[in-house]
Amino acid sequence: MGPAPSPSRPRLVIATLNPAKARELASLLGDLPFDVVSLATIPGAALPPEGDDSYRANALAKARAAARLSRSFALADDSGLEVDALDGRPGLRSARFVGSGLSDSERSAALLSELRGVPPERRTARFRCVTALVSPDGSEEVVEGVVEGLITDVPRGTGGFGYDPLFFYPPLGGTFAELDPAVKNGISHRARALAAAREVLKRWAS
Repeated sequence: MGPAPSPSRPRLVIATLNPAKARELASLLGDLPFDVVSLATIPGAALPPEGDDSYRANALAKARAAARLSRSFALADDSGLEVDALDGRPGLRSARFVGSGLSDSERSAALLSELRGVPPERRTARFRCVTALVSPDGSEEVVEGVVEGLITDVPRGTGGFGYDPLFFYPPLGGTFAELDPAVKNGISHRARALAAAREVLKRWAS
């Protein structure tokens, strides 16, 4: 078990073992009155496997596990890319698309292969992020953010992670991997979910 949070500045554990995601979520939380740490810094860190029921169920399972392990406030998200031409896939299985253990580039290549021949106007998609918050006393809240875009025919850009090089955001004329991180963090699905999560955490801290 980790140490109990300071009564003057409670700890908020981000329930992910992905360093890139932990950094992005921490930056989106900004200057909240919490000591924000990654679950990877907690002894015995582990997360339950993701299921196929819902983003909400996955996010809550991870946040509950992190809160229990750390005896702290915890935040977890589950997100996915939903491609209309693929009937909403990969969706919940975005991180496990076409099998586990693959790299981001391998999953992206598989997605592009399935979309071969699909015209630009039918390559509509969205990133969805569902964020769960759990407090040490067992309080729970779930919020959501969505951003609409299109899937490119080739990867573009070197920033971000996951499917970012494929996700074109028309209002800014670039993929998420081409956008400056500060710009992406202002409009992404995680940004929208975390904006709502910030309001919950402010209320809990007051």
